[in-house]
Amino acid sequence: MAHYIALIHKQSDSGYGVSFPDVPGVTAVADSLDEAIHEGGVALGFAFEDWQGEHPVPRSLDELQSDPNYLDLAANAVVAAIAPADPIADAA
Repeated sequence: MAHYIALIHKQSDSGYGVSFPDVPGVTAVADSLDEAIHEGGVALGFAFEDWQGEHPVPRSLDELQSDPNYLDLAANAVVAAIAPADPIADAA
């Protein structure tokens, strides 16, 4: 199963926001870092459940770190590798 690099940002007055540089538009929000990682996997799972065609190919961390846009997005972020969760199993 592929893992996708996630960027987790936290502002002092908000929850944890999760985004995926290789899967634009897929995001999650949670109240704790552990929940953010979990919810990120669920968000990927739901997105890929309805995805038409092939899933985006995740870039390696080395590839991402050579992308200036990624470096801007990753400033002050926790970087995590998250696998898509099975939305049906997660709901149980």
